[in-house]
Amino acid sequence: MSTVTIPPVLTTPRDDAIQLYRAFKGFGCDTAAVINILAHRDATQRALIQQEYRTMYSAELNKRLSSELSGNVKRAVLLWMHDPVARDATIVRQALSGDIIDLKAATEVICSRTPSQILQFKQAYFAMFGVYLEHDIEYQASGDHKKLLLAYATTPRYEGLEVDRVMVEKDAKALFKAGEKRLGTDEKTFIHIFSERSRAHLAAVDSAYYDIYGNALKKAVKKETSGHFEYALLTILQCAHNPGKYFAKNTSIICDGYPSCGNLRGMCWCNPTCEDVGLFGCRWFVIGLTCWLCGGMW
Repeated sequence: MSTVTIPPVLTTPRDDAIQLYRAFKGFGCDTAAVINILAHRDATQRALIQQEYRTMYSAELNKRLSSELSGNVKRAVLLWMHDPVARDATIVRQALSGDIIDLKAATEVICSRTPSQILQFKQAYFAMFGVYLEHDIEYQASGDHKKLLLAYATTPRYEGLEVDRVMVEKDAKALFKAGEKRLGTDEKTFIHIFSERSRAHLAAVDSAYYDIYGNALKKAVKKETSGHFEYALLTILQCAHNPGKYFAKNTSIICDGYPSCGNLRGMCWCNPTCEDVGLFGCRWFVIGLTCWLCGGMW
């Protein structure tokens, strides 16, 4: 199995372009060298590398990567070459219109992003594919899961840290009444609160729920809902608390498994930007991406 090393000193985009060109030359591609460079560069650096490669060799780096790599490694690297917004749009479009519909992938991207991030990738989605995200959700999802995705993707939400404690307690009681207190579940209340409240507010609701009823809201969601609807609610709730920890945990889980198409998408949708998930999440993403890719080279 190949190994991936972190370069001791970050090189310039020009140097990276030269090293990539050398990795492509000869018999076969030096895949480990390609990954050693690209897996440790952020979106801005990757864009500069592509620009330098185009200038120096009058060729598109992505086209060369596509011709030199193969299988899951090729697909993962090409997804990684996108900027975060275009990558979100690409993954969700593939998940909702590919040969195999992957509602879990689409759900995780949508429900783990902030309102401003969703707005950006919705714009990219239409620009790249000529179709509205809401149209694809409407066509592929169903039931309460569809209602939640549509609401979450279209409802503006506050992104600050301030919360209204009175409203927090009111929402905690409303969720208890809609779930654990009654026979059956009032899904409409869950959709309303989870799609309209800020992350800071939902985190406060979770704490208030435990303080009042002695039970975690996460456990209530698992008990009262199921399937993709449950998965969407849990993703929203966990990202409300700490998106960096959420991405890091998912990346470490993927890293522990064997390469697969699902893991491939997972490695790439788990990484919006370092600013969004924090150093903790980004550190695990780099480790996870590199070990995943190397594990895929057999």
